[in-house]
Amino acid sequence: MAGYVEAEFERFDERFARVGGDSRLERLHDGCRWAEGAVYFPAARSLVWSDIPNDRMLRWDETTGAVGVFRHPAGYSNGNSRDRLGRLLTCEQGPRRVTRTEHDGSITVLADRFEGKRFNSPNDLVEAADGAVWFTDPRYGISSDYEGFRAESEIGGDHVYRIDPSGSVTVVADDFERPNGLAFSRDGSQLYVADTKRGHLRRFDVTSRGVLTGGAEIARCRQGNFDGLRLDDQGRLWAATSAGVDCFAPDGTLLGGLKVPEPVANLVFGGPKRNVLYVCATTSIYSIMLNVTGA
Repeated sequence: MAGYVEAEFERFDERFARVGGDSRLERLHDGCRWAEGAVYFPAARSLVWSDIPNDRMLRWDETTGAVGVFRHPAGYSNGNSRDRLGRLLTCEQGPRRVTRTEHDGSITVLADRFEGKRFNSPNDLVEAADGAVWFTDPRYGISSDYEGFRAESEIGGDHVYRIDPSGSVTVVADDFERPNGLAFSRDGSQLYVADTKRGHLRRFDVTSRGVLTGGAEIARCRQGNFDGLRLDDQGRLWAATSAGVDCFAPDGTLLGGLKVPEPVANLVFGGPKRNVLYVCATTSIYSIMLNVTGA
């Protein structure tokens, strides 16, 4: 049911003092089992997201407020993103693959194996400036039948991968317990990755050849666990957590947060000016217009 709840910002650092926006969060839709992977399409003025256990993707029309089924079945899709040509990129936990939806609606499989072994359950993804697609592969989708199909891990670890534009797949980080949300810095020189199991956030340097170095922990989740990540145009990192949305400086300093009525799994900036924050929060999708702009 659509409606409004009071927006409560928390401020812990003076750099967050002027960050704010609407006084209310708008609930755009409820009735999901586990809302995830929101992606905004400017040309269509619409938001698409995954409802994982229900094996469907939903679409909200910004111009009418209507919500309908975008895809069902949807391969137990989780994370979604948009590439630089406006195509939908999706992590499908059921068939354990990363796909791209072409402009004509056909689906291209970008990767479903590494060295002949099936992935665990691709979770979240982002495209780099060179066209490579980076994604995380924890085993949430194979740990039970709730959001995929129960199975044993063929790879034996939960890694971060890079799909080169040529189609080759490489492991770029293999020391995570449950890698989850990931996001590049504005210039692409750094990659932030959340480890949900350990409850911390790591920052890597990215070489011109797509190799990661460093990887030190820069923040620990104050309540629950981290999930999806996004950056604003000032380089601040916005992270989905079990208690809402937290905002960090690039060095990991906690600047502030936004309380949300339900645990948050993912978020994305959208709207005509990229200043609307859309939040996937368990059963619901919320939005709030901010005085900051997404990267």
